[in-house]
Amino acid sequence: MAEMKSPTKAEPAPPAEAVQDDRRDLLEHSREFLDFFWDIAKPEQETRLQATEKLLEYLRTRPSGSEMKYALKRLVTGLGMGREAARPCYSLALAQLLQSFEDIPLCSILTQIQEKYNLQTANKAMLRPALFANLFGVLALFQSGRLVKDQEALMKSVRLLNILSHHNNHLQGQPLKVLVDILSKVPESMFEEILPKVLKDDLKVILSSPKYLELFLLAKQRVPAKLESLVGSVDLFSEENIPSLVNVLKMAAKSVRKEQKLPDVSLSLLRLSLKENKFTLFWKEVVEQGLLKKLSWSTSYMCFRLLGASLPLLSEEQLQLVMRGDLIRHFGEHAVISKPQNLFKFVPEISKYVSIFLEGCQDDPKRQFAMMVAFTSITNQGLPVMPTFWHVTRFLSSEALQSYVAWLRDMFLQPDLDSLVDFSTTNQKRAQDASINVPERCVLRLRKWIIHRLVSLVDHLHLEKDDAVVDQVARFCLFHAFFKTKKATPQIPETKQHFSFPLDNRNRSVIISSFFSLLQTLSVKFRQSPDLNESGKPWTYRLVQFADMLLNHSRNVTLVTPFTTQQRQAWDQMMSTLKELEAQSSETRSIAFQHLLLLVGLHLFKSPTESCDVLGDIQTCIKKSMEQNPRRSRSRAKASQEPVWVDVMVEILLSLLAQPSNLMRQVVRNVFGHICSHLTPRGLQLILAVLIPETNEDEDDNVVVTDDTSEKQLEHGEDEGSDSEDDKNSDSDMDSDDGAESEEEDRDKDVQPGFRQRLMEVLQAGNALGGVDSEDEEEELGDEAMMALDQNLSSLFAEQKLHIQARQEEKNKVQKEKKLRRDFQIRVLDLIEVLVTKQPEHPLVLELLEPLLSIIQHNMRSKGSSKQEQDLLHKTARIFMHHLCRARHYCHEVGPCAEALHAQVERLVQRAGSQTDTSVALYCFNASLYLLRVLKGNTAKKHQDGQVLQGADTKPEPKDPEAQTANCLDLNFVTRVYSAALESLLTKRNSPLTVPMFLSLFSRYPVICKNLLPILLQHVADPLRPRHQAQACTLLQKTLSARELRVCFEDPEWEQLIGQVLEKVTQTLHTLGEAQSKGEHQRELSTLELLNSLFKTVNHEKMSVDLTSLLGMLQSKQQKLQQNLKQGNHSSGSNRLYDLYWQAMRMLGVQRPKSEKKNARDIPSDSQSPISMKRKKKGFLPETKKRKKLKSKDATPEKDAASGQDVVMADATPAAGGTDQPPSTGKKKRKRGKANTPSQVNGTPVTKSPAPNNPTLNPSTPAKTPKLQKKKEKLSQVNGTTPVSPIEPEGKKHYQKALPTKEVLRKTPQSSLPRKRARLSLVNRSPSLFQSGVKKRKVARKKVQTP
Repeated sequence: MAEMKSPTKAEPAPPAEAVQDDRRDLLEHSREFLDFFWDIAKPEQETRLQATEKLLEYLRTRPSGSEMKYALKRLVTGLGMGREAARPCYSLALAQLLQSFEDIPLCSILTQIQEKYNLQTANKAMLRPALFANLFGVLALFQSGRLVKDQEALMKSVRLLNILSHHNNHLQGQPLKVLVDILSKVPESMFEEILPKVLKDDLKVILSSPKYLELFLLAKQRVPAKLESLVGSVDLFSEENIPSLVNVLKMAAKSVRKEQKLPDVSLSLLRLSLKENKFTLFWKEVVEQGLLKKLSWSTSYMCFRLLGASLPLLSEEQLQLVMRGDLIRHFGEHAVISKPQNLFKFVPEISKYVSIFLEGCQDDPKRQFAMMVAFTSITNQGLPVMPTFWHVTRFLSSEALQSYVAWLRDMFLQPDLDSLVDFSTTNQKRAQDASINVPERCVLRLRKWIIHRLVSLVDHLHLEKDDAVVDQVARFCLFHAFFKTKKATPQIPETKQHFSFPLDNRNRSVIISSFFSLLQTLSVKFRQSPDLNESGKPWTYRLVQFADMLLNHSRNVTLVTPFTTQQRQAWDQMMSTLKELEAQSSETRSIAFQHLLLLVGLHLFKSPTESCDVLGDIQTCIKKSMEQNPRRSRSRAKASQEPVWVDVMVEILLSLLAQPSNLMRQVVRNVFGHICSHLTPRGLQLILAVLIPETNEDEDDNVVVTDDTSEKQLEHGEDEGSDSEDDKNSDSDMDSDDGAESEEEDRDKDVQPGFRQRLMEVLQAGNALGGVDSEDEEEELGDEAMMALDQNLSSLFAEQKLHIQARQEEKNKVQKEKKLRRDFQIRVLDLIEVLVTKQPEHPLVLELLEPLLSIIQHNMRSKGSSKQEQDLLHKTARIFMHHLCRARHYCHEVGPCAEALHAQVERLVQRAGSQTDTSVALYCFNASLYLLRVLKGNTAKKHQDGQVLQGADTKPEPKDPEAQTANCLDLNFVTRVYSAALESLLTKRNSPLTVPMFLSLFSRYPVICKNLLPILLQHVADPLRPRHQAQACTLLQKTLSARELRVCFEDPEWEQLIGQVLEKVTQTLHTLGEAQSKGEHQRELSTLELLNSLFKTVNHEKMSVDLTSLLGMLQSKQQKLQQNLKQGNHSSGSNRLYDLYWQAMRMLGVQRPKSEKKNARDIPSDSQSPISMKRKKKGFLPETKKRKKLKSKDATPEKDAASGQDVVMADATPAAGGTDQPPSTGKKKRKRGKANTPSQVNGTPVTKSPAPNNPTLNPSTPAKTPKLQKKKEKLSQVNGTTPVSPIEPEGKKHYQKALPTKEVLRKTPQSSLPRKRARLSLVNRSPSLFQSGVKKRKVARKKVQTP
């Protein structure tokens, strides 16, 4: 490191001189250096770190310059900034600076900080920034790592921290915290020297603050002998000190309430109690009897964190003490009653502590097992408070996992309620319902939780080492879900398991649902894993074999619901079919059928009656599909009047989809993917009958959608009723007030029309209604009359209440059925997606277009759609667009039905034009384009070798018209269809069709575009509809610039078309600058964009077009456009219109006049008066902060204007400098010899020059000065040579020659240049628009060559 002189203390200068020095220092440094300090104070961490690194790199190159002095001064000043977020940033930057430059003495920096922020001289307003500046200054010295090595600076820092500790109102005990951090790093000898200065010998003072107690504990750990000599022998855990310890810990808990962390002093006390063998005293007296006596949330959270942090430090006996005490019950109560929206839930944080504990004791499975059992034993009336799906179980070792699974299994069979740490909440104790606290209910809740925990454990297993655990859990769930033991046998270990409490139907239903959830987990999680045993069979097959073995041991095991003879025969036939499929296991279709059989076979235990019939049909379909040819079977089915096996299988799959099982849904998708190639029209209609809304809204479906939510709700209602008691009791008052108004509104809606009339009759019969004159009628009613009236009213209102409940139940039933129907439709869409993705060339795919469009249209029309309807809509639209319309493959066998497809195209286009929603019209239009692609890609039988219709990515269109009939597309018919749609777009006021739709059609099928061009030309010059004119111009602009359309025209046809379009555009431009409405303004913009596109096409293909009239017409509009621009008419697009206008004029050879700017000489120079008199108080802008001029001093405005014209077009080539032109000081230009282009001044084109080398000047024109010579424009180049004209000085009169008329010449061949190079601007080729082709260029070339 380079040597550097340490900054010395200078004598204080007068204030005026100090200000001048600061200003002089500021001017000396660069803008880059000063920006570092701005970036250091920014809130983004990345920006701060980068700025600090750049500052250090900058200072390393200048270690002894003025930059170092300024950097230290600036960083010290930043320590006391008013923005609190900037102070730590400057402190960290100062620490890194001192760490990098060790030659800087720390004492000088500390002195500089104390001088800058003197606590004695600071007034009341500056006291707080000064306190923080001193604190962050000491912190920067400590973070540099050099403070513990410098004894002098360390002692000064300690004294300063002692002074700062007295300002507790501002600093909140932070100086003592910094002091503890510093003393924890210093050597013991220095610690002993500092300790008497920072710690008093009074125990009351030590126990009065958490920071003093933390300092005491640190000294007791590092220098116990010195501490004992200073304070004496102290027992912190004595009876007289325990209340003080409790108060100190409560203060520490409040101090870290916002940080949500464990105070250091509490963890230090815990370690001291473990070291002195007083943990039991500390935990019982300080934590449970002291901190938990008067609870507050900050204290509770500190105790919970102390519990989690102490787990790795405790022995087995101490863990038992902690996990069965009052604190763990308080934690369980907090986990039950806390709400995520109101209170901070601590379960996620305690899970992190348990994860750390389990991960740290991988070699001790007993400790892991004890910890899992301890947290599982925390129960609320039998229900464990920890979640069933707990991610910490993934850290369990294999031995601990097996022990834990065995413990869960034993607790399920024989629950030991006495071993649980059970508790009841305050509301539960207040209820005191004896029927709720019975042991049977606790056992029911515990068993339900255990079975869910066993299933969730499988998600965290690794099968290579836990295969036995998975087998135990799966067999346990299957056996106790559907079987029961008659007699124990050693062949079946599950028969030896006995229940201390009998297993009722509610527990068994929970086990059944958990078992099928386990199947879902095994099929999804372990699909790609080695979930096969030694015989290579999946888990489902192993479970079916286990169930078959149980069925064969009828003496020892019996079913809970015994099979009938027919059901047992179905099971035996399934097993035989599985053996047949096992022989064909190499085929993927047989594997899919096998999986379906296994799953339906297991469902035979759950619902025997429904699954028995389905199982028989599946086996019949499998045998027919395996033994017979599909086509032959289809013909035989027609002859025998039997349904095709595919149709039967589709019905079976639809019925299976009705079950709310994700596993069944996946199996159905897999099976349908293997049979969809054999799908028949009837099978497709079965699927579409579920999806088409018109047939399903009013009629009942053939498929019954099952729902288990009601049963589950009943189960959960009893099991978890007490869990929600606290929430219900606490929120009942609030909910009653909020729901009163809504209930009244609902009642008013449900009131019967005759209810009010009957109420009036009852009141009149009881003389309860009196007139105005009869005031004493109420007194005449006796007790019997009042009782009769009350009875009549109560019966009337009871009847009305029953009516309201019946209507509400009916409404809920309808909503539930609608929800189930939508869910079923979403599942059935899986079959459509599988058909479209796996069999896109199937002819039946074409029949999906209109049904899918009907679904999309129906769901987009419905208002207030639910989430299910939105999901149905999004899924249908995704299948329609991505998998169907944009598919790479499509049907190639549509010859017989070509006429029907043409009719379908017409229907789709007409349907798109009749929509009210543009998005629906887009789907219909895309469907028609898909059918066009199908028709174009299919070849007719008579022209097998003919060429197909020209597309976006095909070869040029064949010249022979007979070759165009090689495909199945009827071009004339399609043209009529789309011409009507285009007329609709360009004539209707609110047409759902849009311009991008037709642009997509034109880009894909340019031959159709060619036939529709006359319609576009007709509407370009239609003055009655400006908006439609703009649309026609946009379509023409995008279409004519496409290469695909150009290859459909011969050269004369193309030139004639361009001429016609130019003629129509010329007619439209007669009203340029006269727009009054938004539509007219848009028409002008679109017309000019089309005109510029036409100019590019003419220039690129070197056409000979007469543009004299167009140029004259455009020049006549210049004054009107300038006037509109100045007046601000249509200001949002007037600038765009003006730019497009001059872009067209420049392509015609007319340059845009320069805008008037202020002369630079009129602007006063900054050097004359650097400081304005009005802004002298606010300072001035230094030279380093001024923006540097981009132009050089030698550049002239004329040259800048000339160079600005070169940048208009990106591909324009620069001009070569003449012999009399001075060298340029700007950008380097290519050294390429070019001639000068003719330009104009003030919108008037100039004449051609006879010879570019010897220009002839007008007699009235004076000789050019060097400045005027710099105004030369670039020379345009067409095939190497172009005639040029001299440029006349600005302000002189110009004489314009007559423009050349059009000459009839043959069209030049198309340029062979690359496409990118062919896009040169018309500025460089402007003469080619006025010349007559090749002959003109040859004459010009000869003139150039003549001397």
